[in-house]
Amino acid sequence: MEKEYDLVVIGAGPSGIIASIKAKRDGKKVLLVEKLSQIGVKLKATGGGRCNLTNTLNKNDFMKSFGKNGRFMTQSLNKLDFNQLIKFFKDIGVETHIPDGFRVFPKTHQASTIVDALKNEIHKLNIDVLYNNKNIKIETKDNSIKSVLLDDTKYITKNILLSTGGLGYPKLGATGDGHSLAKELGHTITSLYPAMMPLYTKESWVSFCKADTIAKATITINMKKYKKIKAQGDLIFTNNGIRGPIVLDFAREITPFLDKYEEVPIFINMVKGKNQNDILNHIKQYNSSNQNATIKDCLKDILPLSVLEQIAILSNIDIKSSFKKIDGKSKNIFLQNITNTPLTIVGHDGFKMAMITRGGVSLKEIDPNTMQSKIINGLYFAGEIVDLDGPCGGYNLQWAFSSGYLVGDSI
Repeated sequence: MEKEYDLVVIGAGPSGIIASIKAKRDGKKVLLVEKLSQIGVKLKATGGGRCNLTNTLNKNDFMKSFGKNGRFMTQSLNKLDFNQLIKFFKDIGVETHIPDGFRVFPKTHQASTIVDALKNEIHKLNIDVLYNNKNIKIETKDNSIKSVLLDDTKYITKNILLSTGGLGYPKLGATGDGHSLAKELGHTITSLYPAMMPLYTKESWVSFCKADTIAKATITINMKKYKKIKAQGDLIFTNNGIRGPIVLDFAREITPFLDKYEEVPIFINMVKGKNQNDILNHIKQYNSSNQNATIKDCLKDILPLSVLEQIAILSNIDIKSSFKKIDGKSKNIFLQNITNTPLTIVGHDGFKMAMITRGGVSLKEIDPNTMQSKIINGLYFAGEIVDLDGPCGGYNLQWAFSSGYLVGDSI
């Protein structure tokens, strides 16, 4: 049995869903294919279930946040930037707001609101959806898409979108099958690394600080060639490492290095960017009106006590001692450790805890003006499957929606 469609979308995540909606609105016959029993499963889990859809950065700053390849998304953002995405969701019944002036959420702060609205729009448009399809074979002729075989049924089409995502969260269906299909069709897949997840440290003292959150911390890599790589944000200690928004952002930088070096030394500034002179002056000022003040007294408003205690142990000083009674060498070590606390990253949980995949289909083989393959006519890519990933804060969802929308518009 054969059926014919203008577009077959493989993968019903944010990019695949919005591509289907856009193409259908433009009068195209669309088939949306999902390997699971429902659509938008990973979308439902994003942002801890709150769904940070996008953010309010202008296009240039938004693209810079993705690094050297950020300009690739120019045309995608021209078609659907954050204002247009907000309007898209308002038009299908989702009210959004920007509680911190930067991140955009559904007013309900529930990802299910987004998924339900998208489901309703798919139903309203009568888009055909196939579930539980895991056996996929794409057929080409003369370097052009000809058809796709799903189990025992052949679907004739000139256009296929691969929007299957990456390898993160395999329990939510990620298996890398889209990368396998792209590779079979002649595409290059860059090295794949897990990103956006907690990290393990060699040092065990972090377990004594696990109840504390450090606001506005800065992490830098303590390796000569990579000292310029840094991240800023809130830090949380765990039983065996670090997590929090800053770590989720930094993990995408760290994981490739761990493959190469096994251990990655880092520095953390947990005192809101203050340097050694700033801390020394703070202590002197406090001591000027509190002659018998201890180190603990002087710095209790700078760092949580548990963290301060561990840095003191690391520096081999007594936190209950007066700072002026400590020898000069110990003072210097302490001041350095408090402004650049050393840690060693030694591992992570791999893709099972990764929110995002770093790497994917090579951007060199994709036309950024349409998201069409430069190798196979009628083959398109969108979202996480390609070699483009950004930090936390709505970046990756905006990219998924924008690139998918561009595909739907390009068909």
